[in-house]
Amino acid sequence: MIDYLRGDSAAVLDALTEHVVLSVVPLVIGVLLALPVGYLGVRFPRAYQPLMGVWGVVYAIPSLAVFVTLPYLLGTRILSPVNVVVALAVYTLALMARTVADALRSVDPALTEAATAMGYRRTRRLVEVELPLALPVVLAGARVAAVSNISLVSVGALIGVGGLGVLFTRGFQLDYPEPIVVGILLTLLLAAVADLLLVLLQRWATPWTRLAGRKG
Repeated sequence: MIDYLRGDSAAVLDALTEHVVLSVVPLVIGVLLALPVGYLGVRFPRAYQPLMGVWGVVYAIPSLAVFVTLPYLLGTRILSPVNVVVALAVYTLALMARTVADALRSVDPALTEAATAMGYRRTRRLVEVELPLALPVVLAGARVAAVSNISLVSVGALIGVGGLGVLFTRGFQLDYPEPIVVGILLTLLLAAVADLLLVLLQRWATPWTRLAGRKG
């Protein structure tokens, strides 16, 4: 395996870089889109079940089917990375919509009522009170979405786009195990690093949770 890395390090680095981009970009897009969708489910209680039901169905669609169908819907080339980005952004949105809604619903009503009594309008209350309090749950969901994206990106290799997944297909085609092993190890490492970074982000963004834990 060491010899393979030395001899093909440039290709491995390119695959790793592509994998990171194809995982992170749709994660950010999907989370940003999930915020208003989740809020709508909370703001209009009757819309909660239909909205969550639709996104639950979307998440159940096989990823390979989505990758193959999107070029016809978007007018992109079958090998375009845009297909993977859009597909994974949709999957992230589908996964995070319920997480955001449930996180906002879990905020103590007494706190939102207190903010309202202090003169906070709905938008300010959402941005300065509800979202910060919901952030730990939202970021916990983002950790799941990040690991899911890192795994699903590899599927894109079956249509010619897929970061580290290219190492898998190359290894199978050549009956050469080293690229497969390297691809698996780097995928696991990438997932672990992404999870750790989001944990650190959560600790930085929600310092009050650490203070509460110490008092407890």
